[in-house]
Amino acid sequence: MTQTADTRYKWVALSNTTLGVLMSALDGSIVIISLPAIFRGIGLDPLAPGNIGYLLWMILGYLLVQAVLVVTLGRLGDMFGRVKMYNLGFVVFSVASVALSFDPFHAAGGALWLIGWRVVQAVGGSMLTANSAAILTDAFPAAQRGMALGVNQITALAGQFLGLVVGGLLAELDWRAVFWVSVPFGVLGTVWSIRSLREAGTPNRAKVDWGGNVTFAAGTALVLAAITYGIQPHGGAATGWGNPWVLGGIGAGVLLLLLFGVIETRVAAPMFQLSLFRIRAFAAGNIAALLTSVARGGMQFMLIIWLQGIWLPLHGYDYEQTPLWAGIHLLPLTAGFLVAGPVSGYLSDRFGARPLATGGLLLVAAAFLGLLALPVDFPYPAFAALLVVSGIGQGMFAAPNTSAIMSSVPTEQRGVASGMRATFQNSGTSLSIGVFFSLMIAGLASSLPQTLTGGLQAHGVPAAVADGVAQLPPVSTLFAAFLGSNPVGHLLGPGVLSGLPAADRATLTGGEFFPRLVSGPFHHGLVVVFTAAAVMAVVAAVASASRGKRYFHTPEGSKENR
Repeated sequence: MTQTADTRYKWVALSNTTLGVLMSALDGSIVIISLPAIFRGIGLDPLAPGNIGYLLWMILGYLLVQAVLVVTLGRLGDMFGRVKMYNLGFVVFSVASVALSFDPFHAAGGALWLIGWRVVQAVGGSMLTANSAAILTDAFPAAQRGMALGVNQITALAGQFLGLVVGGLLAELDWRAVFWVSVPFGVLGTVWSIRSLREAGTPNRAKVDWGGNVTFAAGTALVLAAITYGIQPHGGAATGWGNPWVLGGIGAGVLLLLLFGVIETRVAAPMFQLSLFRIRAFAAGNIAALLTSVARGGMQFMLIIWLQGIWLPLHGYDYEQTPLWAGIHLLPLTAGFLVAGPVSGYLSDRFGARPLATGGLLLVAAAFLGLLALPVDFPYPAFAALLVVSGIGQGMFAAPNTSAIMSSVPTEQRGVASGMRATFQNSGTSLSIGVFFSLMIAGLASSLPQTLTGGLQAHGVPAAVADGVAQLPPVSTLFAAFLGSNPVGHLLGPGVLSGLPAADRATLTGGEFFPRLVSGPFHHGLVVVFTAAAVMAVVAAVASASRGKRYFHTPEGSKENR
């Protein structure tokens, strides 16, 4: 093939894979901001204790599947063709998007339909993300991979936050539009990828590592599912970490993952190339990516809760509008991604990943500390400036780190390396929900009951009723804030409210009582959460700094330079 044709093809590969990862990332977050409209549309109260599980699985089902399957699908791409697996991902994703938009059921049945098809959609998204980086690495020369992977990865990260804005806009029109939006792009991407992409690498046919696939999928699924139920209350406890089923699930999952490690050292064609961790650039990059993903995922959810549940209502926004405006107020974070990502990818091609990635993580840690210093009712310019700093830092890290990981592995293992990298990133996002929600719930549990009791009694609610409301699980209050909802009227019920003076009734169900009531306990939890995130960012920076000199794997061996 001529040089002109190669040049043209690499830009086709970049544009198509960027559309694929954008679509996958967008759908990972678009549902988060649209959940109030979705649950209203199917007629299900998300704050009822028995329905919290549906709410969690609507978010986590997609993330869990992506965490479990990307390595397997990356390995299958190495064996049968990365482009074939990628094209199939577009088809599966598009079919699932159509099915999601035609939910025929209501209430619990409607929620189960959506959760099931979100799982199928995640399978398609996993095919896209597991193979996109490998396709780009095949298409671009080493000197331009940082730029190409930077555009691709920053688009994926930006898609997570753009999904918040798009979801808010579409939910205002119709909750089904949240799923309709993926259909035309899925069809376009499917036709485009089938017609334009080609296999640049040679498929490495080998036996499927069934033992490794089964133990990894089952072990990872058990651990992440147990974490999901650990967030929910159990017995009289605020969380379920003492639940025998949760502890048993984590224990069984860890044992299966240990068995998986043993299997991978003994089979001829393992799905998870543990030998790649002998490459310092690969190991350090993935450790840094995992920690950064945990910190970033926690930040995303905490910022949504902060804006939707507290700051926006205090500034006069109706609860029905807070999902949309929360997404809009988070745009500075996306802007930081979009500015820093491609630039840092280009610079990493010239100067290496270590200084940019490490410096970016230190900026992320500084932004977390800055957010800690803000009051709950913060001045928005200061908040936006910290979001820009965080976005720039994450953009500086993501592109160079991905380029360094993918350039450090042998050509025939780029698919599995891409899947392993995506697994660390997706697992970090899933873990962040369990870690940060648990930290926040623990913070709320220590002070929220007394605050609720005192606040409700001050406005005429009988002591017995106020005590009963205060003993409800803090997770319900947390998810009320997460959904941008004032749960006071729901918790008290019309019977209690009708017996109160009109002024007290108006205050309790108004826009400011609930956010002011929970702002103190929430800030206490926020301090714990952002401190943990800052520590993770610093540890990730240390891992990034330890990656060594620039490293490119070549067929003859390896090449290092400064």
